[in-house]
Amino acid sequence: MNIIKVKNYKELSMQAAGIVAAQISRKKNTVLGLPTGQTPLGMYQELIKRFRKGEIDFSQVITFNLDEYYGLSPEHPQSYNYYMWQTFFNNINIKKENVFIPDGVTKDVQKECRYYESLIEKKGGIDLQFLGIGDNGHIGFNEPAIALNSKTHLVNLSQATIEANSRFFNDIEDVPRKALTMGMGTIMKAKQIILLASGMKKAPAIAKTINGKVNTEVPASLLQLHRDVTIIVDKDAARDV
Repeated sequence: MNIIKVKNYKELSMQAAGIVAAQISRKKNTVLGLPTGQTPLGMYQELIKRFRKGEIDFSQVITFNLDEYYGLSPEHPQSYNYYMWQTFFNNINIKKENVFIPDGVTKDVQKECRYYESLIEKKGGIDLQFLGIGDNGHIGFNEPAIALNSKTHLVNLSQATIEANSRFFNDIEDVPRKALTMGMGTIMKAKQIILLASGMKKAPAIAKTINGKVNTEVPASLLQLHRDVTIIVDKDAARDV
């Protein structure tokens, strides 16, 4: 693991955006794995700035999102599809046909999961996978468990995750109880992985990810087994490292 400690969230976002820019410069049709949430928002904003300055061309880039709430349509304001288009894709020159996000309202979950896996393989696999981390050590929506599903699948969200995500909804009862997510095996197949973490709330999970034993109760700890992982943390998230 390569650990990059930065002063603050702004510096974290700049570092992350720089990695994306360098990757696309090397490979125009880069396949990116992208997360949602508050942590990557600064990275997306910085990438938009660089695009508007003419520094990055997304016209050949392909993206796969980590996950999507099950039961929310793409138009729902809290769906990850909506998030990605509003915060990032609508502001760059990426082609709609190159954007892939799990279908949260699919009528055949198993078929959708198999289809998503096949799409990733068809595009040559993920070159650069970005991840956030949950307070309980989950990545994507791979929650702590005795065993983890390796491929894209439907997962029951933990109460801790539901409570953490309730700040984005009017009421905790509105938070979906299930989600479609890439599995740990799918994530680990990425050629390069970048994990971003900011704030003191993430410090315990980051400490377990970097220094703890590899176990499914801390899904992010499995990243210790990947050949090319970089963890970018601000000083608060790095408190216990």
